[in-house]
Amino acid sequence: MARELAVLNALDVAKTQWYHFTAIVIAGMGFFTDAYDLFCISIVTKLLGRIYYPDIHNSKPGNLPAPIQAAVTGVALCGTLAGQLFFGWLGDKMGRKRVYGLTLMLMVVCSIASGLSFGKTAKGVMATLCFFRFWLGFGIGGDYPLSATIMSEYANKKTRGAFIAAVFAMQGFGILAGGIFSLIVSAAFQHKYRHTLVKFETNAEASIVLPAFDYVWRIILMFGAFPAALTYYWRMKMPETARYTALVARNAKQAAADMSKVLEVELQAEEDKVRKFTETENLKYGLFTREFAKRHGLHLLGTTTTWFLLDIAFYSQNLFQKDIFTAVGWIPPAKQMNAIEEVFKIAKAQTLIALFSTVPGYWFTVAFIDIMGRFAIQLMGFFFMTVFMFALAIPYYHWKAHDKYGFVIMYSLTFFFSNFGPNATTFVVPAEIFPARLRSTCHGLSAAAGKAGAIVGAFGFLYAAQGTHEAEVAGTGYNKGIGIKNSLIMLGVVNCLGMLFTLLVPEPNGKSLEELSGENEDTSDGLELEGSSKTGHV
Repeated sequence: MARELAVLNALDVAKTQWYHFTAIVIAGMGFFTDAYDLFCISIVTKLLGRIYYPDIHNSKPGNLPAPIQAAVTGVALCGTLAGQLFFGWLGDKMGRKRVYGLTLMLMVVCSIASGLSFGKTAKGVMATLCFFRFWLGFGIGGDYPLSATIMSEYANKKTRGAFIAAVFAMQGFGILAGGIFSLIVSAAFQHKYRHTLVKFETNAEASIVLPAFDYVWRIILMFGAFPAALTYYWRMKMPETARYTALVARNAKQAAADMSKVLEVELQAEEDKVRKFTETENLKYGLFTREFAKRHGLHLLGTTTTWFLLDIAFYSQNLFQKDIFTAVGWIPPAKQMNAIEEVFKIAKAQTLIALFSTVPGYWFTVAFIDIMGRFAIQLMGFFFMTVFMFALAIPYYHWKAHDKYGFVIMYSLTFFFSNFGPNATTFVVPAEIFPARLRSTCHGLSAAAGKAGAIVGAFGFLYAAQGTHEAEVAGTGYNKGIGIKNSLIMLGVVNCLGMLFTLLVPEPNGKSLEELSGENEDTSDGLELEGSSKTGHV
């Protein structure tokens, strides 16, 4: 016989209320900031190269050396991976709310510190920037398991998937905001210094970046602190989730009091039920136990591998962004632009991709996830990513030589189905299928596996995609690779593997969290703990 606490049942069957949307905004603003901070660095790396590594004797403006380029763009991903593991574990030990504010403050402080990166030499500035961006990523990493867990534990059964996906979809707006704010800053500087800006091909020496332009990248990076700081007060006002308070902290009275305010109904604490519920022997197993492996081992394997494979493909898509932007004339060759114009063009390209591909993909998932289910959307997403990746790869040279706009369409569809697909569902599912006492930890493990995939995608394939002949990599700081075409074929195989591992992931649609995790199973002595939203008891 199933058993369920009334306070949890009340949350499961609650009608969509104002507090649901408040929770989406509060949790989502963290993801808005996460995406802004992670993706805005790609807008300013070209400017960093011009400022700190100028070379008037080369045929191109200054570029960051390959190892420094990798460090600047990737150190935040390494920090994110570490933060997902640490804060995921801490969220189950100390509570979601207590840790939630800490991650946000870390993001605020490190966003500001990244913009204030100091040093007398180029290496000094880059080292300081990397240091602060690592800790920025560490804070961002904590936001993944905590935001997902909090939203899943607040949501009702009917629309839980849409609510969690909506939190994650705020990433799209964060990427969009990064592009728009960079457009505003670069346009302002371009207007003020329009008489002194010189293209590299016109006069290489005169094109050396003015000291004032050093403020451009700093302002862009520091702006990430603003939305995070605005959210801090509201995060601290959120009560702890009833599932943590009742099932992990074992405080029935507090859970009833908190949810009475949230749901605007009167709930009474039934401490004996909570005590007997939480002391059930077959539900005391830990993460590294045979019982967990038996119940959730394949689920965890499914969530970690699918997120890992998805992020290899998702983060390696920057391999051919350069081809896309050049094909449609969004970004001319670097030597044909001045430093600030280049920032403006890159920001414009990122904004357009976010506006027409990234953001719509996220919100298609929000709209359909509770109708189609997580499994169907994830399988569909991986399938179409596979199809379009092979469609890009096999006739790659034909696209490049004869049909660049066809290449753009294929690229956009790949990006769309990653967001209307596994990029959203891999975030949603781990927050639903594991027990409350291990939920944040397991989500952190799954997310960290994803970031490991991101590191492989962003760097492994960055080096792999280099040209196959020495002449193609001469002067770039890279060794020979397997080329873009072969890299795209490998990414198609990665997406195909994602489809296979999706078969390990259960469908959580329409079920309570306790039903999914097995926490509503009968006790060994046959005790039944049932709750009804009509009784007003917890």
